[in-house]
Amino acid sequence: DWYCEWPHHYYGGRPEERPHSALAHTVAHDVQCATVLVSPPSLTLPQDILTELEASGLQYSQHSDIHDVIGFTNVLYVTRVQKERFSSVEEYNAVRSSYTITPRVLALVKESKFVLMHPLPRNDEISPDVDSDPRAAYFRQVQYGMYVRMALLSMVLGKS
Repeated sequence: DWYCEWPHHYYGGRPEERPHSALAHTVAHDVQCATVLVSPPSLTLPQDILTELEASGLQYSQHSDIHDVIGFTNVLYVTRVQKERFSSVEEYNAVRSSYTITPRVLALVKESKFVLMHPLPRNDEISPDVDSDPRAAYFRQVQYGMYVRMALLSMVLGKS
């Protein structure tokens, strides 16, 4: 049986935004994949998505401090705080810098095959000092996504 720990960093904006909900829906279909959700209390996933995760049999836990879980993380999917999604600047400023992934944070990772992902663009949730770390996969992630979109467009347009 295939098993993974797939922690998600859901501090990057409103939990109902597309990257968060799409990823949660996708992970919910793999009941062998334990998921760790990390966010400030104000940015936790909506109850309907949590209910879907539970109904799928997915094991998950929720935390508010990345330091509590980074030591056993295999995949860390970080998202950004999107200022335009908040009703006030004060609300945005209260959570915008809740976490920043730095080389110091990555030094706490114990998993040998750790991967750091991000859908980009980013704000200050991942320090540029992390970009050269071979575990930082976000630039490859964006490149592979471009190839997938090119292939899909080619298929839709009937080109081989």
